[in-house]
Amino acid sequence: MSVSERKKGRIIFHIDMNCFYASVEMAYNPKLKGKPLAIAGNPEERKGIIVTSSYEARAKGVKTTMPIWQARKLCPELIVMRPNFDRYRKASKEIFKMLSEVTPYVQPVSIDEGYMDISEAENQGTPLEIAEKLQKRILNELDIPCSIGIAPNKFLAKMASDMKKPLGITVLRKREISNILWPLSISEMYGVGEKTAKKLKTINIETVGDLANKDVYELKQLLGINGERLKNRANGNDTSPVDPDAIYEFKSIGSSQTLPEDTTDWKDISSLMNLLADNVERRMHRKEAAGRSVQVTIRYHDRKTITRSKKLQHYIDSKADILLTANELLQKHWNMEPIRLLGITVQDIEDKRNLGKQLDIFSYEKEAKKEKLYSAIDQLSEKYGKSPFKTLQSKVNESTEQPRTSFQKDFLDDYKR
Repeated sequence: MSVSERKKGRIIFHIDMNCFYASVEMAYNPKLKGKPLAIAGNPEERKGIIVTSSYEARAKGVKTTMPIWQARKLCPELIVMRPNFDRYRKASKEIFKMLSEVTPYVQPVSIDEGYMDISEAENQGTPLEIAEKLQKRILNELDIPCSIGIAPNKFLAKMASDMKKPLGITVLRKREISNILWPLSISEMYGVGEKTAKKLKTINIETVGDLANKDVYELKQLLGINGERLKNRANGNDTSPVDPDAIYEFKSIGSSQTLPEDTTDWKDISSLMNLLADNVERRMHRKEAAGRSVQVTIRYHDRKTITRSKKLQHYIDSKADILLTANELLQKHWNMEPIRLLGITVQDIEDKRNLGKQLDIFSYEKEAKKEKLYSAIDQLSEKYGKSPFKTLQSKVNESTEQPRTSFQKDFLDDYKR
């Protein structure tokens, strides 16, 4: 990519760690290198699911979301480990620190991937030189491999990073998409899930090129505004910015978990609901957020899944309130068949700082009793600075909260601290 090309537009990187959880474990214990390794939620239980695996395991057919028993059939020598989220979180923090030293325009999207806008990093070398230095630094200092996609926008950068793994660096220019991108199967396109791919195939769209050249009206009839957005992407157009503050934009906070066995035992179900509500409350407190709607997800033994939600009259953030509404939804909509998975999600989320205090006749007396406490806090704030207790609470939450999956975003700003 020449200097003249760089002047024309943005230069976006998509950084993707290769087999992240497995790579971190191998860096921590080099004896695992070169061996088929899988990270799974519950290795001791029959329904443990593979979260990720090493390339050695993948070569034997082991895939993400595959049950452990099936993975062991394909690869009898498979080493299965429980995830260590604290270890992965620390590694992620160090990686994003390295990215932020190149440019302040870094947008984490999960624990192991993110975007960078290096358009203004010309003094650090060519895009290829910057990518090579970054890839080598992460490998040398953390012993973790990554792939990097380089393109004029986020979509193309994401597609490029998937093209060479592990330790790949791929440049994808708009003028090359007809040769490189368009021949790909539509199911390989970022943003096209299994259901969308099936819908697109009903109107004879089999490749990315078919989508790029399809009539936009027909696509909007099928997929709404998303049809036009996908067509634009297939043509290499994506104006979305690399937004470092995007991690603070969230509309829901939830937690879900598979039961050890399909069950109708209310004791087991109630225990899991209690745990899920606790997880959601902890994440909401970390985010300093409250929500106005509760959703329950029920997946049955036959994998049939339903979601049911209830809109509330006021915002909530406590475990007791979350669990009360969630149990009400569960008891109302559970058909008494064996349950495989449960989830609780609080939706219509707002930052507490943006919410006025909502007092009703029941909460007024409780709030009135706190007036002396509030007065004392105000006096301490004047003396020692704003919110003297907030820092302490944040540190407590930070040390105790551990992400359950790579998709939670409530820890992705750790690298800024």
